[in-house]
Amino acid sequence: MKKPVKLLSVGALTLDTILRVDQLPTHQGKFIASDGVQIASGMATSAACAARRLGAQVSLWASAGDDSVGDQLIAGIEAEGVDCGFVRRVSGARSALASILVDAHGERIIVPFYDSRAQADPEALPAADLTAFDAVLVDVRWPGAAALALKAAHAISRPAILDADTAPLAVLERLLPLASHIVASEPAARIICGQALDLETTCTDLASRTDAFVAVTGGSAGTWWFDRTAGSSRHVAAPRIKAVDTLAAGDVFHGAFAVGLAEAMPVEQALRFASAAAALKCLRFGGRLGAPDRAETLAMVDAHWPAGQA
Repeated sequence: MKKPVKLLSVGALTLDTILRVDQLPTHQGKFIASDGVQIASGMATSAACAARRLGAQVSLWASAGDDSVGDQLIAGIEAEGVDCGFVRRVSGARSALASILVDAHGERIIVPFYDSRAQADPEALPAADLTAFDAVLVDVRWPGAAALALKAAHAISRPAILDADTAPLAVLERLLPLASHIVASEPAARIICGQALDLETTCTDLASRTDAFVAVTGGSAGTWWFDRTAGSSRHVAAPRIKAVDTLAAGDVFHGAFAVGLAEAMPVEQALRFASAAAALKCLRFGGRLGAPDRAETLAMVDAHWPAGQA
């Protein structure tokens, strides 16, 4: 049996309260949820848990307060098999919270809270070097740590993967030059490119601004990635499913993509693997709790991209 790859995931760690409602509210009032869960989550954390379920060994570098919520967060993530030895606890700070409503179509509203004291830039990496890791994945929620991790990974020729999601332009511009692989959400790509273009053109535009690998995710519209050999953007279709909950689908995608790169999958194969994992997650309510295992994901890949299909 092959030795599992090792990943470092860097960024958000939040206590999510997820409530399922028929419709997202459009006015003030009280609304009764039909289901609800409270879990440790956040972009990098959800990606870490997804990668663990897919067979990787994963360490999380995140920042939390020294409060009881922080204790709860770490216990929840360690229960998933993710190493939390690098999680920083900040004295006097509050751990991050998020309230999330998910409607009958799987769409959501997310309202997060981050204590700026917990998000202060770290002084150094949590380990002397990152040679123990096969790939590093960062999100945009803890920019100082993300910058340190991307630089260190790039310096030792490990995949330095940026989950470029909605964030201030200054944050995105700080991190983009440091990554070897950029997988951007559609909103983030539009923030960077500044134009309302179709996804194919947006991907090509984004790729012109960096030497890194570039992909832009569009949910059910699939993923566009820039093929530098061909000089054009190519498309990976998303499996067709009826979404129950899209929360954390992007995080699962990034975690799976990082696993694929760490395992030296060809990039299009890694994108298919990630697309399959994200689609499976959307079939289940509960955010990252719906992340699939490896067998499910490979079965989805085989069903949608039969062997030999171009």
